Amino acid sequence: MFSGSIPALVTPFRDGSIDEPAFRKLVDWQIESGSSALVPCGTTGESATMTIEEHNRVVSICVEQAAGRVPVIAGAGSNDTRIALEHMESAKAAGANAALVVSPYYNKPSQEGLYAHFAYLAQNCDLPIVVYNIPGRSVVDISVPVMARLAKTFPTIVGVKDATGDIGRVSAQRLACGTDFVQLSGNDETALAFNAMGGVGCISVTANVAPALCAQFQQAMADGRWADALALQDKLYPLHDALFSDSSPGPAKYALSRVLTDMPTELRLPITWPGEASRKAVDAALQAAGLV
Repeated sequence: MFSGSIPALVTPFRDGSIDEPAFRKLVDWQIESGSSALVPCGTTGESATMTIEEHNRVVSICVEQAAGRVPVIAGAGSNDTRIALEHMESAKAAGANAALVVSPYYNKPSQEGLYAHFAYLAQNCDLPIVVYNIPGRSVVDISVPVMARLAKTFPTIVGVKDATGDIGRVSAQRLACGTDFVQLSGNDETALAFNAMGGVGCISVTANVAPALCAQFQQAMADGRWADALALQDKLYPLHDALFSDSSPGPAKYALSRVLTDMPTELRLPITWPGEASRKAVDAALQAAGLV
């Protein structure tokens, strides 16, 4: 259903507002460079500091500009289950192919609460759901038994973006949820190992900046060309690391401005411009990857 290199798109801002022409250009560039799907309004898209109206507009622009060329997996998460449902309904109305729904943050629900959250969404909207498990940001970790219970109970819960960093989790979920359950890495730096364990792609920060290389990397693994994939991993790894050398998506926006020179670099507080050390790390990584 979903596989390959899937950028978690940054949201270009200019003078405090969404820069629609820049975002449309970014969407086109990503598709032309080989990205297999797009994720607007994820963490990298600064969804946490967008209004609901802005959030829904970004998803609509992405769907409109993609024009069916690749699937759109719309960020639709919230720590309020009702708001998450509103995001899903809006994404469905806009024509998105699926919703990326993060585990509720801040509230710290129990495992039963996590199950009830995703069950409620699946019962009230038939848009396919990719569960986003990122305990480093949400503080809660969706256990393998709960993931399996969701996958087996609700046909529209089709996969997971796994940012736990636990590579063994891929095999555990494959056995518990079935081989058709789509497992996408949420971490660029471990995507090679993730796919070797049974994953099928990555929802990527690095693909914002290096979409063609990330697409080639994912294709090499899909083709079983593991030596080629390892060579691309070595080429991309410094960039994976540098893009998290300061608070994300600051380094990603800086890097993108080096690759697409007319791309705006504005960030929304509390995210600030990356420091000098981070920018130098990004510069070196871009050069090592042959992107500048």
